[in-house]
Amino acid sequence: MEEMNATEREAAIKAVRECRSEEALGTALWNVVELYAGSTFYTSKKLPFTYRVKGRELFCDRKEKSITQATVLRAYRKIREAQKAGEPIRGPKKLSMFGAPYIWGILKGTGLAGEDAETAEKTEPAGKE
Repeated sequence: MEEMNATEREAAIKAVRECRSEEALGTALWNVVELYAGSTFYTSKKLPFTYRVKGRELFCDRKEKSITQATVLRAYRKIREAQKAGEPIRGPKKLSMFGAPYIWGILKGTGLAGEDAETAEKTEPAGKE
């Protein structure tokens, strides 16, 4: 089961990276977010967090308010545009949006924060700590 989940996650990340349709990008990116729900990620200040998904919102265990699907997509697009412009975003502060530390942690942890990002940070499925 764990191996199948890892394969599904890798395929979902690949789908986001290769997505050429702006309409399909939101769905593909949210699929990655859903597949990693319950995994442990880290903010840029090394604070661990997990999240759960309910509909089109994600709820971090360190925050009361939710982060919407649209905000995650906006952050990913901003990272991608900055990378294309040759000015890659290297941390959450440059995202300038609500939930940036958590969005950055998720995107960096899954390897979607940019080609120049270091190897994806270790994520652990919930309950495996």
